[in-house]
Amino acid sequence: MSQTMDKITKEMTIEEILGRFPQKSQKLAQEITNAGLHCVGCQAATWETLESGMLGHGYAEGEIEQLLARLNEVLAEEVDLSTISLTKRAAEKYKEILKDEGKEGWGLRFGDKAGGCSGFEYVLDYSAKATSEDDIFACEGVEIHVSKTAVGRLLGCEIDFVDGLNGSGFKITNPNAKGSCGCGKSQSY
Repeated sequence: MSQTMDKITKEMTIEEILGRFPQKSQKLAQEITNAGLHCVGCQAATWETLESGMLGHGYAEGEIEQLLARLNEVLAEEVDLSTISLTKRAAEKYKEILKDEGKEGWGLRFGDKAGGCSGFEYVLDYSAKATSEDDIFACEGVEIHVSKTAVGRLLGCEIDFVDGLNGSGFKITNPNAKGSCGCGKSQSY
């Protein structure tokens, strides 16, 4: 059974989906979770196809097709490789957090560090001001401060915020990722 490299099919396992498309693994994992499959990162994701997992959890063929359509839409989304961006939802949430913390007007420190099962984890923090060692990106009224040493790995990243029972928080999509762990929380370059 041959799989095309640019499309997700119902015969693929969740682990295969995240492993084959690491640059979109965060968004794909979120879409799968949003659809009601909470097995991202669990052992079933390594051997059970998307179709068998969904059917086993009581989903109908039409629901499988809807999820496949959404996953393939995520794959088709264009990425701006010249910047680092925040979605409107992420910017609003960050500004709300800044207000609650008494840090209105502060920037967002974005980077990565060695860690996780695939090599690197993302770091988000408050940043009172950029340093001479930073590149500055502005998006949705928020300054994003990134160390010049990390910019090459992070250009094209989109920072989003999702709010749900199983996955609230900031999520990063990185087109530079070459590999991702089964849970989609760490990546390699």
